[in-house]
Parts: sequence; structure tokens; C-alpha cells
Amino acid sequence: MTDITSDTAASRAHTESAFNRVTRWLVRHPPAVTASLIVLVCIVVGSINPDFWQMSNLFDMARSTVVRGLFALGVLVVLAAGGLDVSFTAIAAFVMYVITMLVTNYAPDMPILPILLAAGLGGAVLGSANGLLVSSLKAPSLIVTIGTQYVIRGFLLTFIGTALFMNIPAAMDAFGKLALFHHQSANGAVSTMPVYVLVLAVAIVATWLLLNRTLMGRAIYAVGGNAGIAERLGYSLRKVHVFVFAYAGLLAGIAGIMHVASNRLANPFDLAGSELEVIAAVVLGGARITGGSGTVLGTMLGVVLITLVSNVLILVGIPSTSQLAILGLFIVGAGALFSIKPRA
Repeated sequence: MTDITSDTAASRAHTESAFNRVTRWLVRHPPAVTASLIVLVCIVVGSINPDFWQMSNLFDMARSTVVRGLFALGVLVVLAAGGLDVSFTAIAAFVMYVITMLVTNYAPDMPILPILLAAGLGGAVLGSANGLLVSSLKAPSLIVTIGTQYVIRGFLLTFIGTALFMNIPAAMDAFGKLALFHHQSANGAVSTMPVYVLVLAVAIVATWLLLNRTLMGRAIYAVGGNAGIAERLGYSLRKVHVFVFAYAGLLAGIAGIMHVASNRLANPFDLAGSELEVIAAVVLGGARITGGSGTVLGTMLGVVLITLVSNVLILVGIPSTSQLAILGLFIVGAGALFSIKPRA
């Protein structure tokens, strides 16, 4: 009897030890959790509707990740520094509308590269204003960026209204149509992978290098981990705050141009309301709201998961309200897992 009890206790201890090891590994590798959810969603959706695996649908998903991915990379950098930005969609809307209007009216033959540079610069200027306000006012970045978001959108509504630009500049239109490669399915339908997905690829590489191979990246994580200690070590909180918000604004400005190029339309209120899903993508990728953590890989996996939930579940007949509920469950589940402190 004693041997049986001892064996049972040993088996239970072994099981608990294995569970703790798996839990510890998952907590230390948040992207693995997000990747597992992506695989699960793909298997479920693909088994219910095999059309999910068609190349045209995969290309549509890739297109959908570009603007969301650019936003998410900017949010990642701000979150890693311990801040939170919700004004990036307003910055993108302002920049894309103003740049489209100026190019259309005064420089209709301007190539796409100067347009992207101008958009990035305009977004960086607006973003740096957020950083200066956060640093000068010593106010929570969430409050500051909510305020600047309403200021920007109020300016657009007051001085521009709801007018749309249907005829966008030729360079932006051509860039949106430019194909990286084509694929012809068995039924003769041709799907296209747009070349502007390379803009996201460049942003991914640049953000990874920034966070992992530069002194500024080290400063960002240090300030996000503990601002007081980082300041005593010699890091300038003001410089870090201005930089991260300017970087987020730069990516937001470029994302605005990508939105116009892909949709052939400049609507100043198109991107409103997508802030939470972008922040959710970054959090699902393992970044903590409190700062000091987050990876580019995890963020992009979070973007893919959000894109799946937003765009693909419709293939299995799930309504948009249920998609939001599913996304909420993913966020709550991931947040609960990442907060676990497994026993040694």
C-alpha cells in the first residue's frame, strides 16, 4: 500500500514538474504561444473551408498585414520603452491626406520614393510632438496621445471635412498596382502579390536592427524596464521618449501612404477605430503594457493572428461580432498565460 502511494506521489510530482517546465518555457517564449494559436486557427478554418488554402486568399492576407504591421512595429517600440501610443492612426490619416492633396495639386508627377520620404518625415514630426509632450508634462503617454489623436482628427474634421480623394497621384496608384509576382490557379484565376509588401519587410528588418543592434535599442528596453534606474545609469528619458514616438509616427506616416496606394482612395477617417486591434497584436506577441519587453518576431506573429481573426474567419461563416469575441478570448488567454509565475 505504501509503495502504491509512493508511486502515485512520484507520478504526480513528475507530471507537475513537466507541466511547470512547459509553462515556464511558454512564458519565456511568448511568440510560441501566438504561433500555436495561428496554427490552430489555420487548421480549424482550413478543415472547415478548404478555400482557405488558395493562393489568392494567402495573398489577400499578406496585403492586409502591411498597414497593420507598420502600425504594430511602431507600437512595439513605444511599448518597449514603457509608453503607449493610440494616436498613430490619426497621424497616418493626417499625413496620407495632406501628402495626397499636396502632390495631386502641386506635384502630380512626383515619384513614389519622395512621397514616402515626405510621409515618413511628416509622421516623425507629429510623433516627436507626442514625445516632447510626454517628457515635458510628465503625463502618462496614453492620456497625451488620446489628446493628440482628438486634436488631429478635430483639425481634419474642421478644415477638411469628409471630402475624399478619388483620383490619387499617378505614382501612388502605380505603386499600389505594381506586382511582386503573379499566380494562376487551376481555374485560370490570377492572383497578385503586391510589391508594397516589401515596405513592411524593410520596416521589420529596420526595427529588429534598432532594438537588437543599437545603443538606442538598449536604452529603449532599459527605460521600459525601470525608468528610474535607466536615468541613474545615464540614459536620457527625454531623448528616448522623443525617439520612440517619432519612430512610431514615421511608420504611421508611411502606413498612411500604403493605405492610399492599396485602396486607391484617400479618406481622412478610414483608419479610425483600428488602434485596439494593433495594440492587441503587439500584446499577443508577448510585449508587456508595462514596458521593457517585446520582440519583432512576436509582434509580427500577433499581426498575422489578428489578420486571421479579422479577415479569414468569415470563410467559415463566423459573423464579425463573434470574431471580436474570439479575439478577446485570445487576448485574455495570452495575458493570463504570460502573467503566470510557475513554481521552480
